[in-house]
Amino acid sequence: MAIKGEQTRARLIDAARTLVEERGYYGTGLNEVIEAGRAPRGSLYHHFPGGKDQLAAEAVAASGREVDALIRSLADEAASIGALINAVLDALAGRMEAAGYAKGCPIATVALEVAATHDALQQVCADAYDGWERALADRLVADGHPRGEAEGLACSLLALIEGALVLARTRRSLVPVERARRSAAVLLGA
Repeated sequence: MAIKGEQTRARLIDAARTLVEERGYYGTGLNEVIEAGRAPRGSLYHHFPGGKDQLAAEAVAASGREVDALIRSLADEAASIGALINAVLDALAGRMEAAGYAKGCPIATVALEVAATHDALQQVCADAYDGWERALADRLVADGHPRGEAEGLACSLLALIEGALVLARTRRSLVPVERARRSAAVLLGA
């Protein structure tokens, strides 16, 4: 694919990432993606022959990879799992607050919307969450937790983070994030 084609494709994915996170899968129209991606209409189906489903799946997967890389990077820098959870909450809550609560978790909006009705997108969301959970579990194992315990604890921590972001976005307040931070410390025995 030529460089110009790669740039157009990337712009469409970036536009879809933003719009789908803010408005959801069903609330995002292809005309809006084309306009935000500054692309000609024909390029959408050229780059995404599977249409909106393919574009949304690639956008959600890209968002999932971005957060996975963030968690893993923060895990390398954090002094403890507690510090990692705080850093993840800071990063995602800061992003949400900077967007005026129009954004939260880049996966949750789609996951809640399509989990029961759209198998392909549900799987992309599940894969993203699985990766994040593995990243947390890997850090817990590195901190000395047995693998089975680490996996259960990672699931609980991820649920705490995701729930806090959903509540914070809904309430347009960071209070749920602060409460989650304290709950994570209790869960971790800190």
